[in-house]
Amino acid sequence: MPEANSPHPMALGVRAAAREIAAKRLGVVEYVAAWLERIGAREAEVGAWQQFDRDLVMAAARRADNEPPRGPLHGIPLAVKDVIDTFDLPTGYGSPIYASHRPVADAACVALARAAGAIVLGKTVTTEFAYFTPGKTTNPHNKAHTPGGSSSGSAAAVGAGMAPLAFGTQTAGSILRPASYCGVVGYKPSFGLVPRAGVKALADSLDTVGVMARNVEDAAFFIGVLTDRRALRDIADSAGLPPRLGFCRTAMWDEAEPATVAALDRARAALLDAGARIDDIPVPDEQRGLVAAQDTIMSYEMTRLLADERLRHPDLISPRLAQLFDHGMTIGAETYDAAVATALTARLRLAAFFGDCAAVVVPAAPGEAPEGHAYTGNPVFNRTWTLLGTPAVTIPAGRGPHGLPVGIQLVGRIGDDARLMECARFAERALAG
Repeated sequence: MPEANSPHPMALGVRAAAREIAAKRLGVVEYVAAWLERIGAREAEVGAWQQFDRDLVMAAARRADNEPPRGPLHGIPLAVKDVIDTFDLPTGYGSPIYASHRPVADAACVALARAAGAIVLGKTVTTEFAYFTPGKTTNPHNKAHTPGGSSSGSAAAVGAGMAPLAFGTQTAGSILRPASYCGVVGYKPSFGLVPRAGVKALADSLDTVGVMARNVEDAAFFIGVLTDRRALRDIADSAGLPPRLGFCRTAMWDEAEPATVAALDRARAALLDAGARIDDIPVPDEQRGLVAAQDTIMSYEMTRLLADERLRHPDLISPRLAQLFDHGMTIGAETYDAAVATALTARLRLAAFFGDCAAVVVPAAPGEAPEGHAYTGNPVFNRTWTLLGTPAVTIPAGRGPHGLPVGIQLVGRIGDDARLMECARFAERALAG
């Protein structure tokens, strides 16, 4: 049991909580029960969970208390987006086609998390096949607004304090945008860093598994454990020296609302005050067509990867997804190949784009979460980085005029995730200070 003057268990970071559990100073049952209590208090309003079995969770917590630590995530609760397979819970992919679907195996990322000791809390709501048609989830800061998508439930669960960690996936902006809307950290690793086996495919050259968390250290630690990247696991131990950062408005700057402009100005001032060096980076010509290229590639690949659902179950496909399929069928192979070539050209020139900067700060979303639930928001500021395969992270950067969270996004070099997350940690602390 924690001492009387010790912090509440839920206030601990993930690594600290796991250490307390391993040292038998904190019980898994006690820790998990605190999160379950929070779910009981918030779920009726937020609607983050698609599948949730309290008895299953508590049974896993009791087993964890009665066995030696399995790994660095031992006893840590984890939410799993419902496009990611779990052997012990249904996985519906946000579609009535899979209403009774029970996978026989965990997705690789879930299996790795469980092997490290994590406890699956349940499955979080996703949009239909991780596209745009929304589920039941509302924004945890104002139920009249969207939480974003497609990782709607994962962002809302962490934002509402119902889980310390949640898996998300991103094909356009499905981690970074809802993280901004819900006031949490969203981390999309370098493409392919986290294995995708057992994740419902949407667009094979774009789909990326990532995480939502309460802070940068938790997000980096979690992905570092899953991928055996010690530099990610241990960013809490890094020196935290002021980095050299770039600021780029991107080719989509006209889409930025005053709330996002203000958040970037606030971040710039905080970073300079904390000692960071800031370089203004112009938009390179090769990046100006990337939003359109990403949309072309996503539409073309989705129409083919969801061919069975499209052809055998058209009556169970939403009108919005049906429209995408109609559009995807008009895209020829030559157009698709040209979009792939456009992306490759920009990817090959990324070294020049970053220059001497450790990471580049860009908008995370157009602004605050839109009002209503039919529209999950515009991923325009995320499409480029998903297409290029760069790691990217959204961190909270204040509130907009309606009192809703607004984030900023940091982008790093492909494969240099640890350096990106060190920069994000520095920025997070600068904004907090």
